[in-house]
Amino acid sequence: MADAKLPHAKLIDGKAFALGLRQRVGAGVAELVATGAPKPGLATVLVGADPASQVYVRSKGKLAAELGMASFDHRLPAETTEAELLALIATLNADPAINGILVQLPLPRHIDTSHVLLAVDPAKDVDGFHPINVGRLGSIAAGAPLDFPVPCTPLGISMLLQDALKSLSGLHAVVIGRSNLVGRPVAQLLLRADCTVTITHSRTRDLPGLCRQADIVVVAIGKREFVRGDWIKPGAAVIDVGINRIVAAEGKTKLVGDAAFAEILPVAGHLTPVPGGVGPMTVACLMFNTLQAARRAAGLKVVSV
Repeated sequence: MADAKLPHAKLIDGKAFALGLRQRVGAGVAELVATGAPKPGLATVLVGADPASQVYVRSKGKLAAELGMASFDHRLPAETTEAELLALIATLNADPAINGILVQLPLPRHIDTSHVLLAVDPAKDVDGFHPINVGRLGSIAAGAPLDFPVPCTPLGISMLLQDALKSLSGLHAVVIGRSNLVGRPVAQLLLRADCTVTITHSRTRDLPGLCRQADIVVVAIGKREFVRGDWIKPGAAVIDVGINRIVAAEGKTKLVGDAAFAEILPVAGHLTPVPGGVGPMTVACLMFNTLQAARRAAGLKVVSV
């Protein structure tokens, strides 16, 4: 039985928050269209027939339509050349009906992903992966408005933390993982919120000791149950970005995160479950970014984050 003096974490319900965000985006789309502006347009591009990617792209297009957006679905065969894909992106860049372009990753090996991401118009880069947008995030001042696309998962993490903790100012955040997709942009968003941020990685010395000093721990390292309960300061917020499939009872599989959920639950103040924590926020933030891009294209102020 857990020590009664220790807090029992409040679960951060990413699924519920994402639903609320989607509803706000839907209302924002209706408000935008009421001004006479066209529907926000989201173009998805899938190269090949990877089943998981097909599901992801289908769900994104379906949600965009449900929220009142125009959805443009482009399915290309696996043998599509890099030149052909770049030509399609150039066409989408020039189409005023399209505000957001999402190229589903991974791409076939014969296509250079960096060339493709660089080809997307930064204003339509609703994934937030274009180097120009990455650079903007790295140079943004504390509290400055996010008037450019921000990577969806880090943006979702920031929203969840702001909602759970209200003020992040002065808190010490330890980010485990330095990837360009999650770790680094999360660190930049936390700096913007006036956190003191420590970025850690596989070569960090005394990682457990650093975590024990943290008010916020964000783990995105891709190793199941890597962060243990005795690493966490009582009352800290733990954001688990990991998605690891393991074999459970009777040969069935289940998803677990990068944090040892059962160990951390009696210690932390706030904790995201896996699944149902960070995951649902990614697609919701993609829709949010598309609405923001449409508002910018219409010369309107973006919605504050």
